[in-house]
Formats: sequence, structure tokens, C-alpha cells
Amino acid sequence: MIDPARSAAGPPSELDKLRRRVEALSRKRDEAEARLDALLSSLLPLDDVLGDTRRRVGALHEARSAREATSVAVALSEQIDAAHLMLRRTFAGQDVSPMDTVGRAVDPLEMRVVGTEPHPTWPGGTVLRERLTGFRRGAATLRPAEVVVAVTGPAPEPETEPVVDSGPDPVPAGGGRAQPRRTTRSQWQLPRKRPGRRGRRSRRS
Repeated sequence: MIDPARSAAGPPSELDKLRRRVEALSRKRDEAEARLDALLSSLLPLDDVLGDTRRRVGALHEARSAREATSVAVALSEQIDAAHLMLRRTFAGQDVSPMDTVGRAVDPLEMRVVGTEPHPTWPGGTVLRERLTGFRRGAATLRPAEVVVAVTGPAPEPETEPVVDSGPDPVPAGGGRAQPRRTTRSQWQLPRKRPGRRGRRSRRS
């Protein structure tokens, strides 16, 4: 059955539609501001921790002994870890999570390759390490990860400084002062002194 009052009022006018849109936008704005206030409030304790960390850095420079410096350094490390954990918890509350890319195949939608490195066992295109952590918000990529990926080939050997042998004293390839070679007493070929006999002086009577 049709409501007489509603039928008498007729369809909503353009003014009513505009007013409803304004009210919906106003509600969304209020919700966004509330979420922003909650996010900023959750970051305030992190600011407190970082401020105290700066004060401890000053105390580290003013340490008067190695024992005191070690104690302050340990406290600084604990505070940095706590600040990082607080930040990650705040991210999690906003549905933001770090990517775990190491050991995975490269995904162009989530990763940006910034370097390659030969690896004897991992297949080519596998992420060896991250240079910059990537983050997701929900299922969307908030920031792509910067990664170093494996390529087929032997692992790189550690670089060593070559030495040029120019005779008795080797000279480094890069120049510089050569270190003298140590010699033993037998190499000096110096004559050894024979122990002499010391006579006793007679006492005069």
C-alpha cells in the first residue's frame, strides 16, 4: 500500500539530494579526523621515547669511564628496539605490515631490484636481501621493497690487495711505504765476541 503522505510529498527534490550528500561527506570527514587523531595520539609515546634517547646520547658523550659508556650504550640499544617495536605496533593498528621478501621470487608489483649478486645455490631472480623494507596496507602496496636478487654463478670471492714482489722488500700494489723485513742475528753475520778471562788482581801486602 502506498503511503498517502509520502505520495503527496512526491519524489525528493534536488535540494534534498544535495543535503544528503553533504551530510554523508560530513560524516566521512568526521570519521577520517577521528582516525587521524587516534593515529597521532598513538605516536606521542614514541616521541617521548625518542626524546629520552637523545638525552641518553648526550650522556654517552659525557661518560667518564668505559664502564659508564657501556651501560649507557646498552640502555640506548634497548630504547631503540622499544621505539621500533612501538612504531611497528602502530603500523599494525592501521593495517600496515612489512613485506617479507627474502627467499621469494621477484614480484615487480611489490619489489624494485636495485642490485644483483651471484649465488651458487639459490636460483636466479630470488631475493637475497633487502636494502629498503617494503610495506603493505591491507592487500595494497604502500611502498615497494628495494631488493638485491641472485643471479646464476659462483659466489664472489673476497677481495685481497695484490702485492708486487720487487726483491727483498715487497711493495704494496697501491704504493706507499714498504715495511722492512725482519732479520735474525745469524743473518747479520756479525762476529761474536769471545768471552775473555778475567784475572784476579793480587792484593798487595
